[in-house]
Amino acid sequence: MKRTLTWWDLIWFGIGAVIGAGIFVLTGQEAKEAAGPAVVVSYAVSGVSAMLSVFCYTEFAVEIPVAGGSFAYLRVELGDFMAFIAAGNILLEYCIGGAAVARSWTSYFATLLDHHPNDFRVHAPALSEDYSRLDPIAVAVVLLICLFAVLSTKGSSRFNYVLSIVHLAVIAFIVVAGLTRAKAANLTAHFAPFGARGIFAASAVLFFAYIGFDAVSTMAEETRNPARDIPIGLVGAMTLTTAVYCVLALVLCLMQPYSEIDPDAPFSVAFTAAGMDWAKYIVAFGALKGMTTVLLVSAVGQARYLTHIARTHMVPPGLAQVHPRLGTPVNATVAMAVATAVIALFTDLGILSNLLSISTLFIFMLVAVALLVRRYYGAGETSAADRNKFAACLAVIMASSVATSAYWGMTSAGGGGWVPYAATVAAWLAATLFLQCGVPKARAPKTWGVPLVPWLPAASIFINIFLLGSIDAASFVRFGVWTAALLAYYFLFGLHASYDTAKALAAEADAARVEEGARKAGAAAAGTCR
Repeated sequence: MKRTLTWWDLIWFGIGAVIGAGIFVLTGQEAKEAAGPAVVVSYAVSGVSAMLSVFCYTEFAVEIPVAGGSFAYLRVELGDFMAFIAAGNILLEYCIGGAAVARSWTSYFATLLDHHPNDFRVHAPALSEDYSRLDPIAVAVVLLICLFAVLSTKGSSRFNYVLSIVHLAVIAFIVVAGLTRAKAANLTAHFAPFGARGIFAASAVLFFAYIGFDAVSTMAEETRNPARDIPIGLVGAMTLTTAVYCVLALVLCLMQPYSEIDPDAPFSVAFTAAGMDWAKYIVAFGALKGMTTVLLVSAVGQARYLTHIARTHMVPPGLAQVHPRLGTPVNATVAMAVATAVIALFTDLGILSNLLSISTLFIFMLVAVALLVRRYYGAGETSAADRNKFAACLAVIMASSVATSAYWGMTSAGGGGWVPYAATVAAWLAATLFLQCGVPKARAPKTWGVPLVPWLPAASIFINIFLLGSIDAASFVRFGVWTAALLAYYFLFGLHASYDTAKALAAEADAARVEEGARKAGAAAAGTCR
């Protein structure tokens, strides 16, 4: 693909990918029902988890600058199987998330015109309730965004950061105008009414608001200087995003008591309650801008994931074709847009934020594991003793993280002492310390690497798994069903296709070596005759 993007483009892609529907939709829901004003802390916890994952993604994106994102990274370090499971969940996240944002676009568009969202939807009573409100506007928005993404990545970048600048201006208005109606008592009277459990439960759901930065890592193949541009772009975007989220949540909780916050349109209702009804139009306008950029970056990122998967023949290879003139993966972009549009047309996806979070936390945990594998294990280089020590340390890190998360989840109804936490955290600390001091690294990054290895990726594993313990059981069931479907496809189709492709490539390489050897032999014989 054409290398046209700089760190400036990546920062704005990151902002456009992340700051969208999550902050405008989920903040009110989690503040009222899960965390209270401590939703600010929930956003910070989710932001720390996302930032740890950003560092892990950044090293891979610099070292493996191709379009496949986490699929490419996991395939190199953990093999085809884990890579395909991860990729399937990322594509699920993109489709459902994009469809949810597209339907939210219709809702905010209706607010802007003083209409109810269902005024713009077609009721199909023959369908079940969750699928009966057909949304043609959402479909039109998805297809228009697809057109932008197909025509030009650089053009999409310019369009994105123009919209992102407008979006940040609207956010600045919300902050300044909201602070003029702030009451400190709303924040301090009951800061954490649901306790620490509510804070972490909200963090798990609010992770949906950070989903999208991984799409920026898929643009490494189109970045001019990946070693410089990707770290600046990803870390800069996530730092700014976390700060914006915490400030917006703080302003909302200062404007209204948490019990009065509207779960569906929190900022609009807060301004109306404060006597600034006119401001709800600016909020709706800003939300539309934010959701448009989220859809744009999502369209660009998901197509590049699918392109890289198609290059391995795990899905039809025609999806990997790049248009010779436009330099963009047209087939993959259109395929993902059609899937997103179909879901957006039929389905009310407000209840699926937990499913999106669970799949993303799972992927980010795997990327952190892959980073440790990359640093501490090299085939043919790491001795058997060092390999076993590394495997034992990694197993303890994973087991202690799962045990902490499971105990947290099982005691969600109340009760539970601190002793199990002390034991599991101590085991995590001991395993990470031994990994640092007792196991030599197999390789060092060539240009840019994650600092504080193994502590930073081990912390990413721990916090991602811990947040999974705060997600409801029904989401795990849906996650299991989707994963089972992926396994069936992989073993019936994907595995055989990728094996055949690898075998064909190996045969071509052998033929090329034979041909080269024959050419050299012929040249040598000709020289002898002369």
